[in-house]
Amino acid sequence: MNTNPDSQTIAEKEWISKTQMKKQMNDLQQLGMELTKLSADTLKKMNLPEDLLQAVQSYQKISSNSALKRQAQFIGRLMREIDTAPINDYLSRLKGENSAHNAYLQRLENLRQRLIADDNSLTEIINKYPHIDINNLRTLIRNARKEQNAGKPPKAFRAIFQLLKTEISENTQS
Repeated sequence: MNTNPDSQTIAEKEWISKTQMKKQMNDLQQLGMELTKLSADTLKKMNLPEDLLQAVQSYQKISSNSALKRQAQFIGRLMREIDTAPINDYLSRLKGENSAHNAYLQRLENLRQRLIADDNSLTEIINKYPHIDINNLRTLIRNARKEQNAGKPPKAFRAIFQLLKTEISENTQS
């Protein structure tokens, strides 16, 4: 009997108990079920594999309980065949659990506050991000100030945030 100690340690590292395998499969199925709660537009933005996308969309159309269970298991099986890290990242971003994305949104919020409070901030923004629609931004800032003074709903205030969000990428520091 010739036993190689190196091959034994590799086999021990690769061995996964049945309980662990079931837990991993259930976790993947749960991740797939989170996908079924998303809208069709959100699913398309995620760039899912075509078969997984079709399975999720089929799940959303099914009303029979037993068919839902079978489809959930099928989605779980499809999830085992793909890299789930991008899906986890996207879902955590949607839930607001991604700290980098939250920091980015906080930077945009602070930038919006500075723009409304001080005209010098607008000059800084123009210098830092020359591609921004300056006329639209000036108009929105003026309207947001009027809304605040009149106590009106913050329509322009929100529009400033959306403009900043579309014009300033998440990877840039502000």
